[in-house]
Amino acid sequence: MAVVESINVGPAVAVPWGKYKWSAIDKRPADGPVHLRTHGVDGDEIGDLVNHGGPDQAVYAYAAEDLQTWSGELGRELRPGQFGENLTTRGIDLTHAHGGDRWRIGGALLEVSGVRIPCSVFQGFLDEKHWVKRFMQARRPGVYLRVLEEGPVAVGDRIDVVEQRDHEVTIDFLFRALTTERALVPRLAVEPRVAAFVARRLGEGRNDPAK
Repeated sequence: MAVVESINVGPAVAVPWGKYKWSAIDKRPADGPVHLRTHGVDGDEIGDLVNHGGPDQAVYAYAAEDLQTWSGELGRELRPGQFGENLTTRGIDLTHAHGGDRWRIGGALLEVSGVRIPCSVFQGFLDEKHWVKRFMQARRPGVYLRVLEEGPVAVGDRIDVVEQRDHEVTIDFLFRALTTERALVPRLAVEPRVAAFVARRLGEGRNDPAK
């Protein structure tokens, strides 16, 4: 059974990394149910409004299993929220979720809308050399979710996949298309539910993961 293991939020604070020097990447587990809304998570802030936030990046989810794998590879324990994720999940394969899939979690209905592209703030926060390159090579990016129906979500809530799309555009495929295999981009058109995210990434010139 797929469940929410942790719900993580944090304030935007000054940081020494990135273009804007302002980030809310340092998220910590929240107490009690948290409302997921169209433009984000109650109690959470967004430091870089150019590259983050908005309806197509309202919620970021990362798998506890992938955090555990990284803990072993990095030789240190990674806590829930350490990758800046709002939802730490367990029991669902995020990398092979399809763009446009819909999940019911607690009182919220969510839609897989995009994929996390690593940046210099992420690298600085993790304090790992060559982190952007390493994260890209691992191809365990986590997912961005659109909130179709706002509602409360609590730790332990089931993640029910209520609609699974039938096409090749998995999170892994989308990640590769927007980073290392740009020839795949035209094939993303098969899934209109990721179109807004793709247009934002490419249209604003943010396809360079080192930015």
